[in-house]
Amino acid sequence: MSQIERDYKVKHLLEKQKFDEKEIVKMTDSQIEYYHWLYFEDSYYDYM
Repeated sequence: MSQIERDYKVKHLLEKQKFDEKEIVKMTDSQIEYYHWLYFEDSYYDYM
């Protein structure tokens, strides 16, 4: 993941207030992608 993409996803996670900055710094790219997907990506099932 590029640094720009990582910064973008980190910003959204911080705004959601699910994690603090110390936790996010320790996360891998995969973890950040997962949590961003979990909280921000729409799923087909969200509309059912």
